[in-house]
Amino acid sequence: MGTKFYFLMLTIGCLAAGCAQQAPKPPASAPVAEQKPVIMEPFRFHKMIEVSPGNDFDILSWGRGSTEAGSFEILHSDSADIKYTTTTGDLEGQIVDAYNSDMDMDGNPEILIQAKAKDTSNYAIIYAFEFTNDKANKLDFPKLTKSQAKGYRGFDNFYIKDGQFMREFPIYDGIGKDAKPTGAKRVLQYGLRNNEFTVKQLSKDSTDVKGTTVSQPVKKASSNNNNSASSKNSSSSSKKKKHKTEETTTTHKKKKKKHHHNDE
Repeated sequence: MGTKFYFLMLTIGCLAAGCAQQAPKPPASAPVAEQKPVIMEPFRFHKMIEVSPGNDFDILSWGRGSTEAGSFEILHSDSADIKYTTTTGDLEGQIVDAYNSDMDMDGNPEILIQAKAKDTSNYAIIYAFEFTNDKANKLDFPKLTKSQAKGYRGFDNFYIKDGQFMREFPIYDGIGKDAKPTGAKRVLQYGLRNNEFTVKQLSKDSTDVKGTTVSQPVKKASSNNNNSASSKNSSSSSKKKKHKTEETTTTHKKKKKKHHHNDE
């Protein structure tokens, strides 16, 4: 009995092992996408910018409670000279991105922080600093002028191009909720000279679409006036030419008459 039971259990074990070997393998799981590191409260934003090996800037924003106000800080790590400095300031709105440039090409990096506010006249706020050695010099970023702000409704796109700080945004026609995009964009280029920003508009745009349409018939009317003036000038020229011809004929007759008198 014991021997039969032993062989029976051995057979069952072999069959189970064979089934396990022949069982299909489960499909390979898809690779898990890397998740961004979670920022712990009270911090809201973090970006690390490496200017050069050992010269790093960590830009952070923090604050509890309201999401439309808080503070920002720039942590500068100069591991080559073993220097670590912190620059802080009050923050309006939420940080969207941070940029590094050297617009005046003096070797001193500039850190620009872009924040988004709810101010309808200035949706974008830029906090700018130039770092010289271990000191941070605050730079006043210029607001849009009246002509630059015409048709502005936000949706700013900032980026660095050829060492300059670029800004572009769509142009709207209308006021408030009724404003509609015209399809045109305004492009501004910011530079730095003597620690002051310079602004240059690169795009040629028109926010007055109706004015452009009305100007076409005005050009046609002007063209007709020019044609009318040209006709008058041509008519006047013909009269002068005819008069000149008559004068020439009269002179010729006089000469001929005088010549006949001498023969007599």
